[in-house]
Amino acid sequence: MLRTSSILLLAAIALQAQAKVDTVQAARLGQDLTPLGGERAGNAAGTIPAWDGGLAQPPANYQPGMHHPDPYAGDLPLYQVNSQNLAQHQAQLPAGIQALLEQNPDYALRVYPTRRSAAAPQRIYDATRFNALNAELISGGNGVAGVAAGVPFPLPQNGQQAIWNHIMRYRGDQISFVTNQAAVLANGAYNLLKLERDIYFLYGRAGVSPQDLDNTLFYYKYKVVAPAKLAGSALVVQETLDQVLAIRKAWRFNRGERRVRRLPMLAYDTLQPDTNGMATADVVDSYNGAPDRYEWNLLGKQEMLVPYNSYAVHQKDLPYERILQRNTVNPELLRYELHRVWVVEAELRKGFSHPYAKRRFYLDEDSWQILAVDLYDKDGELSGLQESHPISYYDVPMFGSTLETIYDFKGSRYFVDGLDNNEPMYDFNAPLTPRDFTPQALRRAGN
Repeated sequence: MLRTSSILLLAAIALQAQAKVDTVQAARLGQDLTPLGGERAGNAAGTIPAWDGGLAQPPANYQPGMHHPDPYAGDLPLYQVNSQNLAQHQAQLPAGIQALLEQNPDYALRVYPTRRSAAAPQRIYDATRFNALNAELISGGNGVAGVAAGVPFPLPQNGQQAIWNHIMRYRGDQISFVTNQAAVLANGAYNLLKLERDIYFLYGRAGVSPQDLDNTLFYYKYKVVAPAKLAGSALVVQETLDQVLAIRKAWRFNRGERRVRRLPMLAYDTLQPDTNGMATADVVDSYNGAPDRYEWNLLGKQEMLVPYNSYAVHQKDLPYERILQRNTVNPELLRYELHRVWVVEAELRKGFSHPYAKRRFYLDEDSWQILAVDLYDKDGELSGLQESHPISYYDVPMFGSTLETIYDFKGSRYFVDGLDNNEPMYDFNAPLTPRDFTPQALRRAGN
């Protein structure tokens, strides 16, 4: 009995060690580490600079409501990577980007000077320091306890902690915005779907305690605006934190039926409508929802060429047909930089099914935004690539994607979401409340 008790005690101590760090390690945040856990210093080669606070203030030429002017518009590409010189840069490229270059000889990455622009409010930095000492995984890693704002695990010790950092990173308090999405087929044809979207974040909001969360991360709503044949259909989601304890609640308003229906499941491998079968529910925001169907492995940190500071593809009045080319997004509008990223690999557990039996995620050390994902099918073959093209929304401040893509290599097609060039810019001060995200509100929106 004494031996059994000792083993249980050691196991409990080990579990707590995985969940929290000591005060010495936590004190590094804001010192040799950035407030969110990245390395403050640049690299030895001088190709990655030190983090100096990021873009925490808008540039002088910014006016509220503008599509964010590019603070690095004067930068020139350092070099290009294409199928001809791929071998020289292979070690710094996700496998999915390598495959994209190999399949498209006319496609090239334009690599620019590295700008560490990620920033967040001071209260998020303060909360992250608190989390380092207090946050812990619960429910077998399917939930997080003891936190209400900030990155939960700025010094991650396993893959689950790292992916929770992405899921729970700061993205503002609320957002109202209009974007378009499109499934671009192998022949280059596509149709735009325009959506009005609202998000009210509970996690990360000032004044919210862990008890106030009540297992809720945020509320989400969209309404289809165009094309006319689909206009009026709408969706509301109440996003739970521990989705094994309580699955996310979702309701859809069908314009034809003029009824609101509760969806039995909107998670994991459920296909999103109007994506030509390319987007499952859990690829939104690069990855979302419960992590319980995968085994997560933290592979460490690596210097990689990844999408970053993608202001060119975010600019106002840019025609969508200039962005959406056959086979790929227009490479002239994309920006890649060398950054340190956390590499996390997820392998599907036995007994579960999903189009992606394995995924390899590349998470930005400065923001915890997923920047790229290698997608593998059940046969272990590389089948696709996800990319998030981010900017610093310096008016918040917040760092997040402005455009997301999923490439289907076997079908020679891709899906893109976030096209906002000809729409009003995001409103981070929209007058939203949780009452706007109920089935009753959905019914009113549909009418």
